[in-house]
Parts: sequence; C-alpha cells; structure tokens
Amino acid sequence: MSIRPLQRLLPTLFFIALGALPMSASAQLAPRPGAAGSVVTTPHVQAELIAQAPEGVGPGKPLWLGLSITHQPDWHTYWKNPGDSGLPTQFEWQLPAGIDAGEIAWPVPRKIPIGNLANYGYEGTVLLPVPMTVTSAFAPGPLAREASFTLHASWLVCRKECIPEEGSFTLTVPLQGSTALNAAAFDAAAKAHPAPLPSAPETQAHVEGTAVALSVAGLPVALQGKTLDVFAETPGVAETAAPVAQRWQGGVWTARLPLSPHRSAGPEPLPLVLAHGGQGWRVELPVREGWPPLPGQAGVSPALQAALQANAAAAPAPRSAPTPAPLGTFLAALAGALLGGLILNLMPCVFPVLAIKVVGFARHTQSLRSHRVSGLAYTAGVLLSFVLLGALMLGLRAAGEAVGWGFQLQSPAVVAGLAALFTLLGLNLAGVFEFGRMLPGRLAGLQARHPVADAFLTGVLAVAVASPCTAPFMGASLGLTATLPGVQALAIFAALGLGLALPYLAASWVPAVARALPRPGAWMDTLRRLMAFPMFATVVWLVWVLGQQSGINGAAALLALLVALAMAVWSLTLAGRGRAVIAPLSIALCAWLAWAWGPKAIEPAPAAASATAALPAGWQPWQAGLPEKLVAEGRPVFVDYTAAWCVTCQYNKQTTLSDAAVLQDFAAKNVALLRADWTRRDPAITAALAALGRSGVPVYVLHAPGRAPVVFSEILGADELRAAIARI
Repeated sequence: MSIRPLQRLLPTLFFIALGALPMSASAQLAPRPGAAGSVVTTPHVQAELIAQAPEGVGPGKPLWLGLSITHQPDWHTYWKNPGDSGLPTQFEWQLPAGIDAGEIAWPVPRKIPIGNLANYGYEGTVLLPVPMTVTSAFAPGPLAREASFTLHASWLVCRKECIPEEGSFTLTVPLQGSTALNAAAFDAAAKAHPAPLPSAPETQAHVEGTAVALSVAGLPVALQGKTLDVFAETPGVAETAAPVAQRWQGGVWTARLPLSPHRSAGPEPLPLVLAHGGQGWRVELPVREGWPPLPGQAGVSPALQAALQANAAAAPAPRSAPTPAPLGTFLAALAGALLGGLILNLMPCVFPVLAIKVVGFARHTQSLRSHRVSGLAYTAGVLLSFVLLGALMLGLRAAGEAVGWGFQLQSPAVVAGLAALFTLLGLNLAGVFEFGRMLPGRLAGLQARHPVADAFLTGVLAVAVASPCTAPFMGASLGLTATLPGVQALAIFAALGLGLALPYLAASWVPAVARALPRPGAWMDTLRRLMAFPMFATVVWLVWVLGQQSGINGAAALLALLVALAMAVWSLTLAGRGRAVIAPLSIALCAWLAWAWGPKAIEPAPAAASATAALPAGWQPWQAGLPEKLVAEGRPVFVDYTAAWCVTCQYNKQTTLSDAAVLQDFAAKNVALLRADWTRRDPAITAALAALGRSGVPVYVLHAPGRAPVVFSEILGADELRAAIARI
C-alpha cells in the first residue's frame, strides 16, 4: 500500500508559520482596546473610565476624562514619582480627530512606609483626571450624537508583593447636553491636585552637604505652624523615607530635605509638592549655585541598594559595544552550542518534527542517494533558520527590544498560528485529507518534483518548534551572543543548528540505518497514522500555552477556530453535491470565526489575571529587585525563570520542583521561592536573565547571603539542588 508523502504538505504550511513569525516582536506589546466597556475589575482593583462634560463635547467646551481606581484593602498604586520602588500609572489614548489629551493631573499622594523605605502612592479610591482639549478640527458629522474615547492603562498594584496590571476602556460621551454625573469625583480630584504657588524672592533652595535647604513663601496663612509632607516630583533626588526637619520663620516655611546617596543630577528648578490634610501646593524652587558633583556610593543601606537595583532593572540598561571573545572562550561556546543542539533532539518539543523524518526515512529505504540529498537539504534548512532567527533576535536587541531565545512564542498570534499548522499536519497524517489532491495539478506536480525543497522546509519547521526549548549547554552559549560581534554570535547560532541537524545528517549518510528499516509496505501507513498523535499532543500544549497568555476565553476561541478549520479541510475532501454544498458553508464558518473570534484568541489577558492564582503554595511572583532585597534581609532565595511554552520548564516543575524532599529542604532553610514567568514579554525578566549570562528559559538560581549566585543546569536534578541548599 502506498502513501502520499507528508513532505508535500510542508511548503504551503511553512508559509502559514512564516507569516506569523514577524508578528512576534510587536504583537505582545500592542494594546488592544476592548469593547467590554468602561470598567475593568481585577483581584486587586476596580478601575473605571469616567468623564465630565458639563456643556457637552465641542470646541472650547471643558472636557475631562479620568480613571477612577478603587483598591482592595492594603493595596496601593503609585504617584508620578513612586518613591523607593514601584512604577507610575501610564495612559495611552485613542481619541477622535481634533481632541488632544493633556497630562494626568496627579492628586496629592501619601507616603507609604515599607520597612526603612517609603513609596508615594494611593490607597482606597483615587481619580486620575486628564484634561482634554477640543480644537476647531473636531468635526463629528451632522448625524453624530456622541464621541467615543478609548484608553489603555497600565498600573503596578502592590501590597507586600507587586502585580503589574493593565486594562482597556471604552467610553462614549454625548455631544450635546450635560455629563455631570461624576461632578463630585472630579471636584474632589481638583481639590486634591496641588495648587501652584506664586514665585517669591524668599522661595529658593540651596544644597548643603547631604541635604538641600528649602525656603518657601506664599503658603496659606492657615498652614503656619503646621508640619507639611514633602514630595519631590523628580525620582531619585530625595531620600524618600528620611524625616524632613522643618520649621516656620514667620510666613516662610524652611526645611532640610535629605538627598539620596544615589541621586541623579538634580533638576533646575527643583519641583516639590507640599501637602497637609489632603491638600497640596506645588512650587518650583531655584537652586542657588547649582547642584554639586554627584555623591559616592559609600554608606548606602543594603535595603536601599535593593530598591535602587529594582528601579534600574525596570529601565533599559545602556548597551556596551560588543567585543570579540578570546579564542578559547569562543571555541568553548561553539562546543557548548553544538552539544546543546544535539541534546535538543531529545526534547519533547522536537519530537513531532522527528516523526516527520521517520516517515521520510521509511519512504527512501531503498535509495541511499535520496537519503543523503534529503539529509543535506534538512541540515541546510535548520542552519539557515537558526542563523536568521538569531539575526532577528540580535537585530531586535540592537533596536532596544528586550527579547531572548524563544521570543516568538511570547506572541499569542504565533502560538495560534502554530496550533493551526500542527492541526493540519495531524489531520494529514491521520488520513483525513491528502494535500496534493487539494492543490491545482501544476502546483501538486511541482511539489512532487522537488523533494529537496520539502526536506529543506522540514528543517525550517524543526527550528520553529525547537526554539521554545533550551537544552543543557545551550544557556551559556546563547547568553554569550548578547556581548559578541555579529559574526561570532551568528556562528554560535549556526553551531546550535548543526547540533540539531547532525543526528539526521549522519543517519542519512550511513547506509546501515536505511538497511535496518523494514521494506516499504502496509506498516508505513500504520506508522504515518500513529505519528498524527504527537501532532495533536503538540496542539494540546499550544492551546494550553495560549490559555496562559490570553486566558480561558482565548483558549476556547482558538479551539473553536481549530474545529472549524478541521471541518473546512474535511469538506474539501468530499465529492459531488456534498462538496458543493458543505465546503462553502464550512469555509464561510471558518472565515467568520477567524474574523469574529480570532482577535479574542490572541488578545493578551490582563497581566494580573493569573499572576498569583496559578502559583503553588509557598511560591510568590518574582519582581525586579526582590531577590536582592530578601538576601539583604538575610534570607536565601531560589528563583525559577520559566514560561508556559517551555516544555523543559514544565518537566522540571512536575519532577524536581515538586519533589517532597526538595520542598522540605527549602522550608528547613527558610528559602524564599520566586517564580519569574516569561510566558509573555517582560523586559525586567529579560534584563535579569541577561545579567546572569542567559537569554532563554529555564534558568534556576539560588541566592544566599554572602555567597555568589548558583546557576543550575537546564535539566534540574533533585540531588544537585539539595546539595546546594545544604551548603547555605
């Protein structure tokens, strides 16, 4: 019994996957304004977009929009200067033509002490209002009755742990009439916004050693004799948690504001907010004689160092010029990449493509030349794909993007595209359809005449599905590429590809391998259908990965699309009237689902939706600077850098990291367990991996006071981990 070769399927399917790959650098970051309404609720806050338009919406008429955030008890978000840690809330607007958004009119914050540090932020309910300017260019049309406003907001909400969250809001505002329902909230926000103080000769600042002497005139008379809160608008200038010595000299308020030992160059003038009883006054103080040279680093508390490291990790670090590696280091990196590529063949993510090669071997059992040509073409496809993927990753890094190995799987669009690809592969292997019969005769014949191209594209597909995995010896070599010139870095990617292709290349040139296979026969059709199940297992894994990125609704939408795709493919195999009736309907259904539900399948879920709920007992989310802070407090820390699309990560979670003896050792040593989830793009995690000399996951690190961090192998062993814990 003969079969149609699976390789005929690959050229067209390759373009499906290839079309999805360029989206990987941007799809994760692009906000998708939702049509769900003006309210977003997370486990920690309820956020609502509201408006105040007392005269309607038109040129010259007052218009305010604002995000009202109601925090759960003990949780807070941050002011424009968050203090020793944290991030301010950020807005991205999509507005009607002719309407411009101003800056957030930040209400007066409160100081939130955390140990010997302090943050500036908000608890309870706070409204962040934004003034809108309606220009003469605003022309909604004669039939328009309302204007639509869309906001994508992101915020960091913290208690003892910090959770990055985001939401998309849509609000319609009537063009005519009054929108005064929220007048009380906006009036309260206006009163909480710092009032500007007029300039006066007595209002000035003067740097005196480790503090800046402040002198402010023009404050309300009712404040005289009262103690004021002082908030520096510029981050990193003042020592946030330090007390501010102050007194009144008649109507002039004077104080000494301690400067941060790690401050940046001070602003000129110095903007401050002075507050009392929920009201605030903003003043810009000229700095007499300018700012002195920046202070040194001596005498900084470990806790403050940790907080500063957290802020630094969240910002892009300056990139140093790449320098060539010494010959010995470079050769060691090449050897590690080659060995890592060899081991990559044993990773579960590569198995489905190896199944395709098994079918190819069976087809060419009697043709040594066909084996060798196929092996060379497959190797060329693997090598070229690794080099191009490496070049894309290095190019994105050079452009300022924080990406690492496997970055394309951080895009829900790519994950969904691969799920569709493997669904078609599985259906073909299972015998549901023969791809050659569904193509025009000329194209099908072209495929049959070019088996070399089929083998080449199989190598491309192997790289696409292997990239989520990081095998032993790969991590250090891939991490080194970030510091090397382009030629040396791409050579390491090529060595990695050669390692992946080497077993098949060697087997294709050794006649004994072909002779060891049974002669062609009915067993080949059975083997082919059996190989469909690894494909479907891969689809299950990809749907699960998408569920981690887009939530349960995204996974359900993808499953519906895959079912419709399978039905459409099946309908094309029918003959006669059945095909004429069913095929158009099924194809139309698939197209409609792709249009209506496709965006839902690839829309990233709110960052906090599953950040903590999915963590096992004893684990907490990683955040920049937290390991250093815990170590400074004398506590060991174990960090699991992981991702849902990393099969090796999931294996280690179910084995070593679930081992009762390992967990008991962690508890006995009071080790803090942190999980850095890289399933979706996270520049802070990317920066932390780069600091460890790594560019992909899994990475496991044990930090202990007074000791250098211990980085473990990608395949985590219980014995080596327990031995390292015992040495703490």
